[in-house]
Amino acid sequence: MQQGKKPRKKVPSWEVVGALVALYRKNAGMTQPHLASLVCVGLETLGSIEQGRRPLRPKLAEELDGLLDTKGALTTAVGKVPEREKYPEFVRDFIDEEAMALSLYSYENQVMPGQLQTPEYARAVIDCIYPPITEQQAEERLLARIDRQRIFEQKPWPPMMTFLINESVLEQPIGGADVLRAQIRHLREMAELPFLVIQVLPKNLTKHAGLAGPMVLIETPEHTHVAYIEGQRVGFLIDDPDEVGILQRKYGMLRSQALTPEETKGLLDRLAGET
Repeated sequence: MQQGKKPRKKVPSWEVVGALVALYRKNAGMTQPHLASLVCVGLETLGSIEQGRRPLRPKLAEELDGLLDTKGALTTAVGKVPEREKYPEFVRDFIDEEAMALSLYSYENQVMPGQLQTPEYARAVIDCIYPPITEQQAEERLLARIDRQRIFEQKPWPPMMTFLINESVLEQPIGGADVLRAQIRHLREMAELPFLVIQVLPKNLTKHAGLAGPMVLIETPEHTHVAYIEGQRVGFLIDDPDEVGILQRKYGMLRSQALTPEETKGLLDRLAGET
């Protein structure tokens, strides 16, 4: 990341929306427990919304507007929340870097990389979230994930991208056999793009440099390098050159252990039933 004076941190939009909810509730003379009971949400949920830790969903915003006589202020505020803040908080900085990347190198060992998922596969992955989320939340997550695929339409040219995918991901029937088969065919089509390389890591490797989990390496417009790693409900954007360098060396080893791009195309053809 660039060194020097850091820009003043902006207050997240959900904190502003939450503060409005708290203000209108107090002006209406209501306690948190009373309002929570009226809109049939948990007291903890309402408290999290007012503190900006949980997004206010549009349907609930409309209900609160009516109860608190805000003349549509909360619904309007929710509609003004920037697109990036519709992602979970821990992933937002990565989404920003991804959108501006000059090059992107991804390794996945659990699911297909998000940028390469079909809508049906993406929805199946989102349906695996536990504890479950609401139908509206699932639709928002799906639209946000598909929106990330606009990276392939960047002008004058998308970033150079390499995706390493563990072979076991190609065998896990997330969403069912038909969804997986369509996903594999989509991968095969994407493998023909001139700016994109797909390589599969064979499942029969006796030595494997990627057992610690997935990662993404990004070259920024300033020609610096950052890395992103993600685990259970947490993600980290890393800009320390020493740490990024270690992950770059890991990625280089993984590429050397993977099938070549042409071998990968042949494997995808066989898995899709094209040969």
